[in-house]
Amino acid sequence: MKTLLWLVLLLIGLTGVALPAAYLHAASKLPRLETEFDLEKQLRHSIEGERMSLRAGTFENTRPMEYKRPDFARLPKDLVALYIAQLGCPTYFQTPREDGPKWSWRLFAYAAFGSELPGDGACERLLAMRLAAKLGIAGNLERVIAAHRLHAFLQKDQLIAYDLSSLYFERGIVGVEDAAYKIFGRELDTLQLPELAELSLALPPHSYYDDAVSCRNASLIRQNRDVLLTDLFGYKLVTEERARSAMTRPVACLK
Repeated sequence: MKTLLWLVLLLIGLTGVALPAAYLHAASKLPRLETEFDLEKQLRHSIEGERMSLRAGTFENTRPMEYKRPDFARLPKDLVALYIAQLGCPTYFQTPREDGPKWSWRLFAYAAFGSELPGDGACERLLAMRLAAKLGIAGNLERVIAAHRLHAFLQKDQLIAYDLSSLYFERGIVGVEDAAYKIFGRELDTLQLPELAELSLALPPHSYYDDAVSCRNASLIRQNRDVLLTDLFGYKLVTEERARSAMTRPVACLK
């Protein structure tokens, strides 16, 4: 019995040393992430470099290469509604930001056991870790630590705005504004609900970007677009009338 007790105490002691050591080692490999300026600076460097790599030596000047700080207020509300619905958090903006012990326990449960606790904080974690990945941070623990740092200075709307502005689609096409122009030949703020639903299919978790650009599998795109629209009014994020009206529209590339 005493031997078992000593083993338990030894394991507790080792865990108390090993976990902080692992944390400090992972944290030491991260880039500076203390303010929004740090995030914006690193994204600008990588995204502008990606856009320039495609346009260098060409006469393509129709799209800006500069990465501007994303503004949530400029995003179409219908696109945001579609995105949070497909993330599995339709009440994302109806619940308070997750902070304190609940947020810390969520990160610990995910890092230690791969467990996802219920609640909209799951989408906050997912978005923050996606941003960490876009900064080139590799390793699960490293991304969890980076997500915690990002979450400290980004509000819920900023997590969405930065995520959508930094989604990679193909060489030189980064962010939903680039994707919208590539797929529809128009700026994001001119798209209507059925087009925004089609654009949503090009975003995670669906990734129909290649099909949308080449107008491949148009019938499947329409079928899945209508599923997204059905979800949208089912979650009461748009009226059923608007969703039904959008479903009557043909796929954009077939017009």
